[in-house]
Amino acid sequence: MADFDLSVRYENQLQKVGFASSLVLLPFWAMIFPSMLGMSLFFISQNPAALPLYAVALVLLGLSALIVAGFFNSAVMEDDRLNVTAEGIAYPPIYLARLRFKTNRPWNTLTRATIISRPGSADQLMLLYADGAAVALNLDGFKKEELEKLLLAIELWAKGCDRSPELIAYQNNLQNETKGIAGHSYTQIWEEELGRRFHATSFVPLEPDHTLRDGKLKVVRQLAFGGFSAIYLAQKDGNELVVLKEAVVPPSSNEEAKLAAQEYLAKEAEILSGLSHPQIARVIDVFVEDARHYLLLEYVHGQDLRQLVKQHGAQEQEKVLGWAIDLAKILSYLHGQKHPVIHRDLTPDNIVLRNDGSIVLIDFGAANEFIGTATGTLIGKQAYIAPEQLRGKAIPQSDFYALAGTLYYLLTGKDPIPLSISRPSNAEINIDSRFDDLVAKLSAFEVEDREQSAEAILAVLNDIAENKTPAAAGENKETSASGAGAH
Repeated sequence: MADFDLSVRYENQLQKVGFASSLVLLPFWAMIFPSMLGMSLFFISQNPAALPLYAVALVLLGLSALIVAGFFNSAVMEDDRLNVTAEGIAYPPIYLARLRFKTNRPWNTLTRATIISRPGSADQLMLLYADGAAVALNLDGFKKEELEKLLLAIELWAKGCDRSPELIAYQNNLQNETKGIAGHSYTQIWEEELGRRFHATSFVPLEPDHTLRDGKLKVVRQLAFGGFSAIYLAQKDGNELVVLKEAVVPPSSNEEAKLAAQEYLAKEAEILSGLSHPQIARVIDVFVEDARHYLLLEYVHGQDLRQLVKQHGAQEQEKVLGWAIDLAKILSYLHGQKHPVIHRDLTPDNIVLRNDGSIVLIDFGAANEFIGTATGTLIGKQAYIAPEQLRGKAIPQSDFYALAGTLYYLLTGKDPIPLSISRPSNAEINIDSRFDDLVAKLSAFEVEDREQSAEAILAVLNDIAENKTPAAAGENKETSASGAGAH
């Protein structure tokens, strides 16, 4: 598959008026003025001394300027597309002045994206760049599905961009609307409150040095924040570093919703506290304080695999194969619980490489211990989310899709393209054809086309590790047919 390329139409009111005016004036700048220019040139050539030189120059320049202005206005006002690629955004010419005459903007120059709301006017998507340039785009100028794609592109590729809580909340709500997700789950209760975060009852994250558990637990700094939840790096008993995950049931919720949310939290905490695996971050404690619910998690020292790849590039097949075997064992353990635990956010960011070379799966805030529970919330990075999970129904095989995306990233150094088959060999790397086929199979669009259990995946991986062959996917052209549409 070719690189992702998106053309987003943006209906700017100024462009509408400008383009309409260019159409109204079309007979003048496209026909009448050119005819007048032609006749003037003919008259001057036949009667060179009939008019003073300055008058001739004024007439010719004036007519030429009117024709050029007409063509320029039409071209500028007609171009209403934002062209989005993996490299950045190319804006229409109308934004030349606002963007300091640089309409092609790479992702690494985008520093902040936020939603601006003003009474009496349309909400705007504000994009700020490192050189001080800024673009404000009215949200009602986009079609919903195209705006969703633009926001997804910002999330996927603008790695250094600070996405405001307002933007994240807007994007989550927009995704739920366009996917037709319904219901009143615990996480949706939070999302409904995001739009009211600035009210007096809004959730305010804990500040550094705030203490809990009678001073035994101190917040060091905030790691993440969204809606009515937050994640902190904290210090336990004055020395041990831990991760603190906080959730607040919105006070404006009705009693039934509050009870449902509290019950969900209690069940999640109970299941996660019961997990015991050397390669899964351990839940140390569960408690409630000041009406806020907390999970205290083991802090894993090391570097996550996204950071590793960013610093050192794509990893060797043999190393990735070993990590894949470990991840398959971890998923086998999670899915094998009495109430199967679906991680739902298996990405390179949530896999930490310890100093001893072993990997640890972290961040279970997105875990869903009941297969039948559809929270209706998009959790995880969209490039790693299976189609059924996008529709609000995560199942164990959804973790396999994320595993495929993770392996693709580790092998190629590139994030997978959302909703596509991930075939590493198409990135022109040398890889065992069986490993290549497995990654492609795990990223199949239909659930039934993937492997159906972690044990089956583990069996294939072990066979590849134990029976190494020189055949590489890049040399095996027979696999290209099954990889049609893959990236």
